[in-house]
Amino acid sequence: MTKAYLDRIEAIDKNGSQLNAVLTINPDAISIAKALDLELKQGKWRGPLHGVPVLLKDNINTHDKMPTTAGSRALANSFPLEDSFIVKKLRGRRSRYYWQTNLSEWANFRSHPSSSGWSGLGGQTKNAYDGERNPCGSSSGSAVAVAANLAVFAIGTETNGSIVCPSHANGIVGLKPTVGLISRTGIIPISFTQDTAGPMARSVKDATIILGWLTGIDPDDSKTAASEKYRQTDYAGSLDKESLKGKRIGVFTGVKGKSTPVDALFQKAVVAIEAQGATLVEVPEISPEITNGQSFTVLLYEFKQGLNDYFKSLGPNAPIKTLEDLIAFNKKDVEGLKQFNQLLLELAQQKTDLNSEEYKTALAGMLANSQTNGIDKVMNANQLDAIVAPTGTPAWLTDWEKGDQFVFGTSGPATHAGYPNLTVPMGYVDGLPIGISFIGRAWSEALLLNLGYSFEQNTKHRIAPQLKGN
Repeated sequence: MTKAYLDRIEAIDKNGSQLNAVLTINPDAISIAKALDLELKQGKWRGPLHGVPVLLKDNINTHDKMPTTAGSRALANSFPLEDSFIVKKLRGRRSRYYWQTNLSEWANFRSHPSSSGWSGLGGQTKNAYDGERNPCGSSSGSAVAVAANLAVFAIGTETNGSIVCPSHANGIVGLKPTVGLISRTGIIPISFTQDTAGPMARSVKDATIILGWLTGIDPDDSKTAASEKYRQTDYAGSLDKESLKGKRIGVFTGVKGKSTPVDALFQKAVVAIEAQGATLVEVPEISPEITNGQSFTVLLYEFKQGLNDYFKSLGPNAPIKTLEDLIAFNKKDVEGLKQFNQLLLELAQQKTDLNSEEYKTALAGMLANSQTNGIDKVMNANQLDAIVAPTGTPAWLTDWEKGDQFVFGTSGPATHAGYPNLTVPMGYVDGLPIGISFIGRAWSEALLLNLGYSFEQNTKHRIAPQLKGN
C-alpha cells in the first residue's frame, strides 16, 4: 500500500497533473512499511491504522525526520522537539508515519494579496479538477491530495474557511469542529480563539471515523476542557441516512444572487433536503457584518502571541525565535518575497499583548455577535437543528498578481463563533465542485455528520477528478 501511494504521488502529484499537493515524504516510509508487514506476518495487528500513511498539513508538528514549516522558507530546517497532541493520538492508534501537504504559507496569514495554496517553500498547489484553478483555503494541499487519492484521509486546520473551502473546491468532505474538541498543542497557530484541526476525506463516514480518533482532553490546551461532556471516540456508530427526516433546517439566503449557477445548485440541494423529510426555514442573516472586522483584530493580536509562544516551544536551537525574527528573515530572503509581501506579519508585530483594551473589546464583540446574537439566536428563534448554506463559489483562476478572487464564502459565522461546520459535495458548475455547508451549535458534530451523511447518501454527488498520470 505504501509503495502504491508513493508511486501514485510520483505519477500524479510530481508528474502527470503536477498537483504539487504533497510537500514532504517521510524518508523512512518504506522501511517502516516493511517492519509493519513483518508484524502482520507474525500475527500482530496494530488496528485500523496499521501501515496507513496519514497526510498532515505542514503546520502540524511531527517529531521525526521531517521539518514542520508552515510552508515558510524560514522554517525549512525546523524540527519540533515532540509530536503534536493529535499526532500522539494517531500514534496511539498505531499509525506510524506521516506525509506533509503543501499549504498557504503561514496558513494564509502572511500577505495581502495572497494566493491560496501558495507557499515560499512548496510553490503553488493546483485544484484537483482543473490545474488552472485555485484549490482555495490554506489546507489546500490536504484537500487536493485526498481528492486525488494520494492517501485515505488528511488532517487540515482552519481559522476561517481553511478546511471547508478547499474541501468544497476539490469535491471532498471537510469538518471544522467546535474549537476545543481537538487539541491545538503542537500546531503552528494563528488564533487561540478560532483555530482548530479537522478531518478531510472522500466520504462523510471516513471523516466521522477519523474525528473520533482525534478528540481528547489536553492539559496544555485549555479550550479542550469544555469538550469533556460532549466529545466522543466513535461518531460513526450512529450514522443514519434517514437523519434529515423530521429536522428543522435553516436555509441561509444571505448570499443569494451573488452567483446564479450556485443559486440553482443550492436550490436543488434544498429540494433534496426537503424531500428527505426536513422542514425548511429561510435565514437571511446569521451574524452582522461588523464581526469580520472584530475577528481580524483578534487574529492580529493572537497571531503575534501564539507564534512567539510556538517559537519558544522549538527550544534554544530554533532557527527563528520571534515574529520579529521572522519578519527580518523574510526581508533578507529575496526569493521568499518575490511573489508576495508580508503585510499581515508586520501588522501583527505592531500589536501589543493580549491585555490590550482594543483586543478585549474586539474579542468580546466578535463572540457576542457570532454566538449569542448570531448562530444561537437564529437557531433558537427558529427552533433549528442546523443551518445549510452554499460553502462557496466555483474555484477561480489562480493569478498571483490579482490574488484570491472570492465571490463569497459562508465559513465566517461558524469560525467566529468557534462552532462546527461540515461541507459535503452538492454538485458541479462547469465541472468544478461546489459544497453545501451544515452549520450548527457548539458540540453538535454528531448531529451535523448525520445530516451530512443523510444528504450524501441520498444524492451521491461526488465524482472523482480526471487526472493525468492516473
